Amino acid sequence: MLEIVGGILLYLASTSQINRLVLFLTSHELSEDPGDVIANLLISWARHLSVGTKLFGSFYLVSHGTIKVGIVISLWKRRLWAYPAAIVFFAVFILYQVYRYHYSRSRGLVLLTIIDVLIVILTWLEYRRMRR
Repeated sequence: MLEIVGGILLYLASTSQINRLVLFLTSHELSEDPGDVIANLLISWARHLSVGTKLFGSFYLVSHGTIKVGIVISLWKRRLWAYPAAIVFFAVFILYQVYRYHYSRSRGLVLLTIIDVLIVILTWLEYRRMRR
């Protein structure tokens, strides 16, 4: 659900609003430590955020989150077909994220990919348990 909400908020926010928000959120940390790596990385990311990247990120987060919510609902209902479907969908997202990372070097994609790999592993383990 957080991905869907984040994607909608990203779509609705202008690039200048995102810049102001990032500056507001990092100003205290940078006043204490001007060399803070994470704060400076966020500021750099916000400054270089294009409208196209913002729209792509918004679409990607909403679609990724929507598919996850649908799969999670099916898994809660213990529908056995949902386990392999979840693994396939997440594997496709993982492959695409690795492809995008090759071009963008986005640390956010790395985090999203690690989470998706963990979800695939947990889904596979649960599927094996459910089949028994």
